[in-house]
Amino acid sequence: MPENLSIRIDGEYVPAEAGQTILEVARAAGKYIPTLCWLENITPVGACRLCIVEVAGVGRLLPACTTPVQDGMSVTTNSEKLLRYRRIAIEFLLAERNHQCAVCVSNNHCELQAMAQKLGVTHSRYAYGYPRLPVDLSHERYVLDHNRCILCTRCVRVCAEVEGAHVWDVASRGTRSMIVCDMNHPWGEAQTCTNCGKCVQVCPTGAMAEKGYAVEEMSKRGANVTRLVRLGGRL
Repeated sequence: MPENLSIRIDGEYVPAEAGQTILEVARAAGKYIPTLCWLENITPVGACRLCIVEVAGVGRLLPACTTPVQDGMSVTTNSEKLLRYRRIAIEFLLAERNHQCAVCVSNNHCELQAMAQKLGVTHSRYAYGYPRLPVDLSHERYVLDHNRCILCTRCVRVCAEVEGAHVWDVASRGTRSMIVCDMNHPWGEAQTCTNCGKCVQVCPTGAMAEKGYAVEEMSKRGANVTRLVRLGGRL
C-alpha cells in the first residue's frame, strides 16, 4: 500500500501518496498550476517551467510536474513572484521562434496563445530571434513547422511511450535544438512512422498540424489522446 502523506498547498492540507508529484496532488485537490509540456500519463520532463512552485525551506523554485511530494511539505502555487517568472517563461518562448498567430492554423486553438492570454502576456520584452527555420511538408497527411515549435517534447514522448514507434527526438542543444525525425530525415521518408497522428494531436501549438486546414481551423483532440494513453490504443 502506498504511504499516505499530508502536505499543504496554498495553506490548505491535502492528501497525498508517496511517489506522487506536486502537480498530481495539486490537480487531484482542484488546485490550478499552469503547464505546457505536461501530459497526463506521459513521463514528465519539466521542459516549459511554467509549473514552477515555491516550497517552504527550499531556496529555489521547483517544477511541480517532476518534484515528488514529501510529508509535511508546504507548497505555494500562486504568488506575485511565480506570476512574474511564468510570464518570463512565456516571453522567452514567444521570442525564441516565429510565432505569427494571425496566420497560424492553430490560432485560437493554441495552448501557448491561451496561456499567454491567461498570464497577461501581450508582448515580449526580449529581442525576437527571428531564426530561419524550415517547414517540413514531405508527409502526405501532416506538416511540421519548426517556427512554431516550443520544444515541449510531447510528440517525442507520446510517440515513444504510447505508439512505441520512437520516431521523434531532439537534436542539437540550446537555441539550436530542433525536433528531428528518424535521425534527421524528412517526415515523409520516416520508416518508423505509423501515421497514427498522436504527435499531431498532442502538439500544443501549430508546429504539427494536419494538411488541408486554413487559419484558425486546426483544433487538436488532446482529450482523446489522453484517453488513448490509458487504453494504449490508436487514433
